[in-house]
Amino acid sequence: MANVRNIAYHVLYRVLYEDAYSAIALNNAVHKEVLSGVDVSFLSALVYGVLERKLTLEYIIRQYSSIRIKKIEKGTLIVLYLGMYQLIYMDKVPDSAAVNESVKLCKQLKLYKSAGFVNAVLRNFVRADKAYRLPDRHNIVKYCSVVYSCPESMVEELIANYGEDLTERALQGILGRPPVTVRVNTLKTDKATLTKALTAQGVIVNEIPFLENSLHLSATGSLEKIPEFQQGHFFVEDAASQLCAELLDAQPGETIADVCAAPGGKSLYSAILMENRGEIHAYDIHEHKIKLMKQNADRLGISILRPEIRDASLDRELPECDRILCDVPCSGWGILRRKPEIRYKTDTNIDILPNLQYSILCMSAENLPLDGVLVYSTCTLRQAENHDIIRRFLAEHPDFIGEPIKLPDGIDHLIEEEPYCLTLLPGVYDTDGFFIAKLRRRSS
Repeated sequence: MANVRNIAYHVLYRVLYEDAYSAIALNNAVHKEVLSGVDVSFLSALVYGVLERKLTLEYIIRQYSSIRIKKIEKGTLIVLYLGMYQLIYMDKVPDSAAVNESVKLCKQLKLYKSAGFVNAVLRNFVRADKAYRLPDRHNIVKYCSVVYSCPESMVEELIANYGEDLTERALQGILGRPPVTVRVNTLKTDKATLTKALTAQGVIVNEIPFLENSLHLSATGSLEKIPEFQQGHFFVEDAASQLCAELLDAQPGETIADVCAAPGGKSLYSAILMENRGEIHAYDIHEHKIKLMKQNADRLGISILRPEIRDASLDRELPECDRILCDVPCSGWGILRRKPEIRYKTDTNIDILPNLQYSILCMSAENLPLDGVLVYSTCTLRQAENHDIIRRFLAEHPDFIGEPIKLPDGIDHLIEEEPYCLTLLPGVYDTDGFFIAKLRRRSS
């Protein structure tokens, strides 16, 4: 039987101390080990759970440890994270198992001197009926930082932009695993037919009120093994990303450029809206992502996608296009439930991102004809990467105007913002956090 806690330890070590990304490290571990479906679920819960709650766990560990967090050896600290997470958040794991398996894990990892320390911290926590203190709500920054496991600097910036209530709602929305959201490929099937086929296989299917041909799926098992997935009847894409493609509003016969396209969901969605008529240039700087986009297009029966290598920050020229999508690289604050480790990384170059984003937007806009449409988007909640970029662009490009966004039923502006901008906060519509702005080049 696989030692799932041991595997979780090594995945977490790679993510926390070797700058690996959780999804990639976890996927590599699953493919390397012989794991049952139950093992994979437990492994995922441990890895993502610890990453989501790291600062919370540290705050609680401090209350039971005689050693300061910064003085605890890295490997020992990960074992403590795992043990404490099981004790607090995993009701189906007996307290005795959480403690005993943590001590065993120390010995397996040859952390022999740490075994007694880990045992003492966890057992003392259990003996105290797992009681712990949280910061007082009067210090809302400290409180949110600990409760939602986000750095205080991130909490401060969010509160400055959105206020305390919306910030806490957004932070609540980044906890837990995101839903599996899929787009129906209407080139091959329709929503009713797909829903019937999936339901017959035990998949739980729910509609998304503000997206006509999109579904939330649960109890799926491995998506790749579902016949309808293999046949290209649907593809996975978050609802916010789908809404972005809808607002681009690509029409049959048009030519589109998606300048930062990978993994390609918005391009695929646009191709479906275009009824597979026209041309979509989908760009990325990585060869393996170009290959992935081609594979997905083939599976979906889409022939108008043109995946090509191009650096949106350096290459100025584009084919003449009716519409351009700039889904630029960003800090990722809107997708923390997918990549929880982002909040702890210190080498994200967050301060230089706005200049990169603005450069990509400006160079892309140079190629837009009169009356052409450009959509700028990010998966972050930072106004420095969102509204500030658009205000600057319109101030410096008088030949562009904002195109008011027609919101679908069920979606509304949560903050005061221009009618051509839309901010989606996680935890409100069950989407990723996302920003969309729609611009048009003046016809005269």
